[in-house]
Amino acid sequence: MQIKSGIDFWLIASFALLLLVGIFTLASAGTAIGFQTFGDSFYFLKHQLFFGLLPGIVICIALSLINYRVWQKISPFFLFISIGLLILVFIPGLGMTLNNAKSWVDIGPIHFQPAEIVKLLFILYLSGWLARQSDAKIKSFSYGFLPFILLIGIVSALIIAQPDVGTLSIILFASCAIYFTAGANLKHIALLSGFGVALFFILVKLAPYRAERLITFLHPELDPQGIGYHINQAFLAIGSGGFFGLGIGNSRQKFQYLPEATGDSIFAIFAEEMGFFCCFILLALFIFLALRIYRLIQRTDNQFAKLTGTGILSWFLFQTFYNIAAMTGLLPMTGVPLLFISYGGTAMMTAMAAMGILINISRKK
Repeated sequence: MQIKSGIDFWLIASFALLLLVGIFTLASAGTAIGFQTFGDSFYFLKHQLFFGLLPGIVICIALSLINYRVWQKISPFFLFISIGLLILVFIPGLGMTLNNAKSWVDIGPIHFQPAEIVKLLFILYLSGWLARQSDAKIKSFSYGFLPFILLIGIVSALIIAQPDVGTLSIILFASCAIYFTAGANLKHIALLSGFGVALFFILVKLAPYRAERLITFLHPELDPQGIGYHINQAFLAIGSGGFFGLGIGNSRQKFQYLPEATGDSIFAIFAEEMGFFCCFILLALFIFLALRIYRLIQRTDNQFAKLTGTGILSWFLFQTFYNIAAMTGLLPMTGVPLLFISYGGTAMMTAMAAMGILINISRKK
């Protein structure tokens, strides 16, 4: 269904429904930890509204009105902005460490996570760069593959140094999807896959806690009070929900039993309160949004728009289903939040900015 202006109504409707689900889920999931930590049961809800959703709406509307071709013209600058943002976290007095990761920047009253912003900026940069290249250059080892590897390597090194492997995996997946869609040589894609596997084993070797997460994934029953505590509590929350759930606000695991109840583990809280039936609807809603984005990509004849849409779609799909797969024991846990649902102002605003660009593409197709 298309309204007269050409905007994809169903794209906006599915996006808005996911935002509503996220707000209601966070309102429940954050009550216990909000009261214990800040003396306010609705601290996380208020913070998400005022520092995530409301500014995100303004950004989304603004970007939906700005012709997306503007971003193609200035896309070369996005690489330097991305690198600059990632370097900020290492500057004394600006970088802030949380959960053993130096991933935040603290400038007075402003706190934000640069790597979240880089997700979108790097997608726009790669799309602009590849859209300007000929098919021969993209397939070339010297002019296509090597520059792509160099760009990925610079961004990856800065994110690994934080470290934030979850965000890195999202950026790498989206970047490879853009490169493939642009017409990359399949041999180069296979070589990239080999590099990815090698990087995985190197990262596991460098940090013992990643090896522990891998062991927990393979054997979640081991050490349920130690390294297996998080995933076992997630299983308990999801299993307790049954088919129809315990009811809104009736989660038990949110009372300091399940770690990161407002963040990475929020899907488990949703499953406990709403049950399998509503989890199925939530998954269907994410899939429907992805299908609308895919339809938009297929209908545009602008290469930059096609590549940008591909990058955003890959980002949304990978982040959503990795989070759910990790909570259900299908993939190792890496700290990937649930798109539009988990707490996080920077992540919310960046995802909404991406939606604004997609809405503008639907208007201009």
